Amino acid sequence: MTGKAKPKKHTAKEIAAKIDASTTNRGGGKAGLADRSGIEKGGHAKYECPHCKITAPDIKTMQIHHDSKHPKVPFEEAKLSNLHATVAVDTSKPRPGVRGSSKK
Repeated sequence: MTGKAKPKKHTAKEIAAKIDASTTNRGGGKAGLADRSGIEKGGHAKYECPHCKITAPDIKTMQIHHDSKHPKVPFEEAKLSNLHATVAVDTSKPRPGVRGSSKK
């Protein structure tokens, strides 16, 4: 027998993990859309694939993507479009981040 319907006690570690999961921006949804698409300068999406328009934060990640998704086409670094160079800088807005917490 398991204990006659005693309610489960939650540990402080479980409660802290739930609070962290609910208040930390993981980069998904509308909050991370600008960060993923490279619309705002300072986001993690810096380079755009010329073939499928997917974004990547750096050259190495883009080369890994290119080797796995477009193996028949040779990788040319000059064809990549730098999204940070095409977007104007707005210093009044905070830079987007992925691991930021909403509670301060």
